[in-house]
Amino acid sequence: MRSPRPFLVALATCAAACAGTPATPTPAASPAEPVRLTLVGLNDFHGNVEPHRTRLSDGRVVEEGGAATLAAYVARLRADNPGGVLLLDGGDLFQGTLASNLTEGAVVVDVYNHLGFTAAAIGNHEFDYGPVGASPMALTPGEDPLGALKARVKQARFPMLSANLRDAATGRTPAWLGNDGTHLLTVKGVRVGVLGLTTESTPSVTNPANVGSLRFLPLASSALEASRSLRARGADVVVAVAHAGGHCPDLSNPRDTASCERGDAEIVDMLAALPPGTLDAVVAGHTHQVMGHFIQGVPVIETTGLARSVGVVELFVDPVRRRVEPSLTRIQAAIPLCSQVDAVHGDCDGRRLRERAEVTLVPSRFLGAEVRPDSDVEALLAPTLAQVDAAQRRQAGVSCASPLVRGFTEEGALGNVVADALREAVGADAAVMNPGGIRADLPGGVLSFGHVYQALPFDNTVAVLTLTGTELELLLKLAHGVDRGAVFAVSGLELTLARCPGPGRLLSVTLEGGKPLVAEKRYRVAVPDFLARGGDGVEGVTRPLPPERAELAPFQGMDLREALIAYGRSHGGVLPTPTLGRVRYSGVAEACPTASR
Repeated sequence: MRSPRPFLVALATCAAACAGTPATPTPAASPAEPVRLTLVGLNDFHGNVEPHRTRLSDGRVVEEGGAATLAAYVARLRADNPGGVLLLDGGDLFQGTLASNLTEGAVVVDVYNHLGFTAAAIGNHEFDYGPVGASPMALTPGEDPLGALKARVKQARFPMLSANLRDAATGRTPAWLGNDGTHLLTVKGVRVGVLGLTTESTPSVTNPANVGSLRFLPLASSALEASRSLRARGADVVVAVAHAGGHCPDLSNPRDTASCERGDAEIVDMLAALPPGTLDAVVAGHTHQVMGHFIQGVPVIETTGLARSVGVVELFVDPVRRRVEPSLTRIQAAIPLCSQVDAVHGDCDGRRLRERAEVTLVPSRFLGAEVRPDSDVEALLAPTLAQVDAAQRRQAGVSCASPLVRGFTEEGALGNVVADALREAVGADAAVMNPGGIRADLPGGVLSFGHVYQALPFDNTVAVLTLTGTELELLLKLAHGVDRGAVFAVSGLELTLARCPGPGRLLSVTLEGGKPLVAEKRYRVAVPDFLARGGDGVEGVTRPLPPERAELAPFQGMDLREALIAYGRSHGGVLPTPTLGRVRYSGVAEACPTASR
């Protein structure tokens, strides 16, 4: 056998030499840079693929928002952080414009597919279209009340999420969603989990008939379960897209939440109930109020919706610990979407520009480049907008004696006119109209179908309830006994309300002229079918009614738009301007801590 000795000697010699040589220090590795993730959030898009246009006093038209301008801003954000942008939506993609409603939301999904959305929450208005086709609700046993939404889910190349949505029969997430309410993806090497949430109030803020087969579980427990599932599957970061919002009007300091209202603030309540570390960020929605704050340490963004602005949260993830560095998080709340801006004030809000004595419009710039609306998006929209233009130009056959303002947290002339129209349409004793069903004012002068549609975009029909005086009073108590402060329009009735919203706000209700309601006498009350089916929290009255006291089939086939037009025609082709005063208030004026919209 060959002796190993020469090898051992050499090894020993080398070891001795090495021992006497100072070791060259290994350069310390520089810490890895945090990974930047840019969350771009929208909410309550409501079909606003076209920009909002305002004509100034000199005839110029200023535009705000719209899908083509949105695309330009998204392109700049992606150029600023290549591969690091997540485009997210807090729900209510559909309902509210002719473009959306004529296509049952398909044009919106086309735009979102083109823009490459990461995920969207399912909002309450996603259920509004009911079955595929013209009817907003199933009229025959073979029609699927979720048909239109299922078609949009199938069309979408991004997941539509709701971790708190369940099938009532099975208790499971509906199979047609194609997911469990969560989505897991890798962005710049970081595993990001997205979970969706839908407001628990959905059955009362969409047509209840369309969601009768579904249940909406509590937000906090659903978010916690979904987050734990995502973390167990390897998520480093968990983000919620939630159709549930709040209102924090002071944006000067994102870490100061003193202005955040608790009434009608589901997202604030949810985060207060979650353990720290459950969520790393939230894109909220539903309340149409701007937020850009750290709630319980979690960055939350929300905009006023209608594609007027976007919010941005920048997260920085430690590549070693695989966790967000909270001290580095940045929030930009409600960045206006403008192709042109006022040179002095830098905005494109037509409502403000119209009031300024002098306006100089210049091209908008964002992240160092001029904003140019995306021509590909404009081409994508062109066929649908041609249909919309034809429909909008059609004359309604009526005019307004003067502009009619809708109101929401106060009595409005337009609400009164709609209530009068409902009452006259069926020859009822009284009428009640939910303010959330009216979405725009009517201008003075000749009206087009487009004007009427903008004001009454929902396909609600005229229904009749036969109620005792006691039941009618209870219905109005339930309608006004919520924190969001809505004031319902009435006809044939007079209301007295407490100044501040909340339970017990309705103090009294009488017939016109102060004549008292008779407790056991039955009154025919005209309402939208949305209310007749228990919407806006009045199911405590409508659900127990026997069928013969709830006429839900559209009266003479009329929807609310047709009822309003018929009312104008019966008054010589002119919608009258009613005087206000059907709603009175008790007590002195005061700041109400819970009123928000």
